[in-house]
Amino acid sequence: MYMVMDENVEKQVGKGSLLVASPNLRDPNFCQTVVLLCEHGPGGSLGLVVNRRTDHHISDLLPQATGFHEKGGLVYCGGPVQKDGLLILSRVSAEVQESQPVFDGVCLGGDLGALEKVSAEGEPGDLIRVYMGYAGWASGQLQFELATGSWLVLPADLKVVFARDPLQVWPTLLRALGGTYTLYATMPPNPALN
Repeated sequence: MYMVMDENVEKQVGKGSLLVASPNLRDPNFCQTVVLLCEHGPGGSLGLVVNRRTDHHISDLLPQATGFHEKGGLVYCGGPVQKDGLLILSRVSAEVQESQPVFDGVCLGGDLGALEKVSAEGEPGDLIRVYMGYAGWASGQLQFELATGSWLVLPADLKVVFARDPLQVWPTLLRALGGTYTLYATMPPNPALN
């Protein structure tokens, strides 16, 4: 893994990048989060927070989509924008119409019926996550946050995006970065509680 924090950061940030909240990012929406950038361009950026699981099972939110119930599991909080909307991130063995590639076979969205069918048929390596809401940045907003050191940029990794224990994603990445970041890996979400 590598960290990008220089004037070339814009060249390194793109669809498929992970944004790791720096220890000094105190916005409660993004404190200690890891965001997968699914879209990034001059008009803005869209990402999904990959390490905040909710207590809602997919069957609570999509009861009719029985094909997702076993594979989908618990729903994740994708970010503070449009929390009543659902987005699906998947890496499945079959091609799904209308899905948008993000990285390494991982796609965003797609035809719901086709995704449900693929999920129900279930190849062992298929991965599906459902997110409530997303993280969004207007044109120039993410670039400003990167310039002020709010985010560390890493390449996307399947093990991070589909981690079994999302609570360990942020501290594990900080430990991997080494140096002073290792000290922050044990930091509670609210440092006043330390």
